[in-house]
Amino acid sequence: MSTELIIKLREVTGAGIMDCRNALKESNNDVEKACQWLREKGMAFAVKKTRRVVRQGLVYSYIHGNGILGVLVEVNCETDFVAKTEDFRILVKEIAMQIAATSPIYVSREQVPESVLNAEKEIYKAQLKEKKKPEKIWDKIIEGKIEKFYGQICLYNQIYIRDINGKETIKDLVTRAVVKVGENIVIKRFARFKLGEE
Repeated sequence: MSTELIIKLREVTGAGIMDCRNALKESNNDVEKACQWLREKGMAFAVKKTRRVVRQGLVYSYIHGNGILGVLVEVNCETDFVAKTEDFRILVKEIAMQIAATSPIYVSREQVPESVLNAEKEIYKAQLKEKKKPEKIWDKIIEGKIEKFYGQICLYNQIYIRDINGKETIKDLVTRAVVKVGENIVIKRFARFKLGEE
């Protein structure tokens, strides 16, 4: 078991080192399953924070390329005190830059309309039929493709642009910030404008 995995799990959940070690052991070094294990045991600090109300925060504007591209994003936290900290402001700026760079459509997967998902699944089915893949494996393949689709269109599911390893999502970034500041943080909404686009 690598120390790097333990550190990553600790950053994401806020759980103790030994708890993280045990969670990784129980989940065969799968960080997502380890997070779930910690939640079930009531040890994930960051998860407890997500149930708290957020009414403060910041609306941040980011302009790129001499006014060619702009982003407005609202990120909420629990107190005005945290909203004014440098850590929170840096996080919000990073989120705005992510939106500018990757053009997400939704904040989270819960916002994706069922009709959009169904249309996407129909496209995948047509592709699988064209490739003559056995129908019994379609569901598993489609499930994987939908996860990748979420990673393209949902901000929380996108890989953080500054993560050179290509593993940390925006949700991981926000969770790490929750652990650091000790408050719940939620990306509420955003708008992205590019000159000439409708």
